[in-house]
Amino acid sequence: MEGAKRSAVERKVVRSTFFEVDIRDPDSKRRMCFIDKVHPTVTVGELKALFNKTHPAMYPARICFKVDPRGRAIRDEEVLKNLPVATTAVLFMFDLGPQVDKTTAFLVKYTCMFIVYLLFYLRVYPVYTEDDVCSFSPHRVVHLACICHSFHYIKCLLEAAFVHKISRGTMPLTSMVIDCTCHAIFTAWMGYYINHPLYTPPSYRLTALGMMCFTVCQLGSYFIHISLRDLHTPGRSRLPYPSPGMNPFTWPFALVSCPNYTYEARLPTPDLDP
Repeated sequence: MEGAKRSAVERKVVRSTFFEVDIRDPDSKRRMCFIDKVHPTVTVGELKALFNKTHPAMYPARICFKVDPRGRAIRDEEVLKNLPVATTAVLFMFDLGPQVDKTTAFLVKYTCMFIVYLLFYLRVYPVYTEDDVCSFSPHRVVHLACICHSFHYIKCLLEAAFVHKISRGTMPLTSMVIDCTCHAIFTAWMGYYINHPLYTPPSYRLTALGMMCFTVCQLGSYFIHISLRDLHTPGRSRLPYPSPGMNPFTWPFALVSCPNYTYEARLPTPDLDP
């Protein structure tokens, strides 16, 4: 009886096949790393960590694995045995370039826009003529615009730090630079004309209407962000579809799944995520 049990255990061990992972360059097809005796339940994220041990400069966030060089990128949570590969798995490694944490990218972008506008509000040299340097506009609406702009981006900074749940942790450094540059140029273009010495203020009614729209949009975007944050609960693998609640600011969820930009006039920059 004991011999039968021993042979059954031995057969079970034999059936537990280990994988060999051959990581190659997608262009030259040369071998970059060979990992043997890999357990079938190892995730792609763990393979990236193993690859990083032999290539310290290639940290996991910078690596992208593909089964086919022209195919899709493999997600970190995918398991090796579920990939369309043989026991000797050939994976192609793509370098995504230097990466930066997404929360850091948002904080840098919002800080940049906050500072750029203040430079025009303070009329630093040489944006305007020397007679207007370090002078302030006599129009109250110009000061109100600076307060609203500053409030908006302070709110964005606080939300980026304490509210937003970032699903994909990093983005390319070049994408962050391009994104910040585009938004900085847009902010400079807006701030130049609003704070110009020849600026003509709008009527009181138009200013009041603008303030009402600003208040509604700030409240709307805040409650949408809170609603999206509350969808993330520990232990849940898939997020539920958002739905409107009793708060009227969440009613746009009845039309679209992510209506946070319904309350904003957003700069139309391309999607820069990897």
